[in-house]
Amino acid sequence: MNIKRITSALIGLPLVAFVLILGNQYIIDIAFSAIAILSLQEFYNAFKETSKPMKWIGYVFSVGIAFIHIIPTAYTKNSLQLLIPSLVAILFLVVIVTDMKSTIKDMMVTLFGIMYILGFIVFIPMLRGIEDGSYLVWYIFAIAWGTDIFAYFIGKRFGKHKFSKISPNKSIEGCIAGVIGSIIVSLLYTAILNNFIDFNISYLYIIFVSLALSILSQIGDFAASCIKRYVGIKDFSNLIPGHGGMLDRIDSVIFIAPFAYFLLNIF
Repeated sequence: MNIKRITSALIGLPLVAFVLILGNQYIIDIAFSAIAILSLQEFYNAFKETSKPMKWIGYVFSVGIAFIHIIPTAYTKNSLQLLIPSLVAILFLVVIVTDMKSTIKDMMVTLFGIMYILGFIVFIPMLRGIEDGSYLVWYIFAIAWGTDIFAYFIGKRFGKHKFSKISPNKSIEGCIAGVIGSIIVSLLYTAILNNFIDFNISYLYIIFVSLALSILSQIGDFAASCIKRYVGIKDFSNLIPGHGGMLDRIDSVIFIAPFAYFLLNIF
């Protein structure tokens, strides 16, 4: 973790706020569809030396995010049940019709990219689309960015015990501070919702949610580092000069999105 992540949070917050607050649900769906395409492109390009992902399939499924609130909910749920089997069937069909010029490895990289990026990021617009979702969706960003900021500053000042060789700049002290920081930020946000927006959210439950999601956020950060180390790159791209690619900036945010969707839906 480094200062770039903090800077990107400060830059990204106004952009995210602009989309989530001022955009209607369809604009939000389109925005996250575009983010998914950019992130998926970066992911597939990371594997270009060892495989040839079937990029177009990933892009088609990414575009589908833009339509999740246009298709009736009943049809959406039924379609999701066939999503993975249909995707696997399409991938195998490509392998077959190309006489295995597209290999099983190409197929697996394509499939993993879709599951890792699309399968996670889609829960952000889905959470935004539920009742009170315009408020609840901010827990994702509060927890992910709160974890990053506290982990960086406390880890830089007090971190003495390295956590993993996967990301040598991270310390155990920083990871613990990240969890505590996310709880503090989430409790402050909950206090605002309860006192000014007329919510009645349990502070004890938010502590549990923040604890779980902060840990998952850090796993998401390590997961992205694992991928980059495997393919031998520092950043997924240079889309944001000095900060890396889109996927570098949202790795922890998207990783907690599906878990946040289910935990916050309990409200």
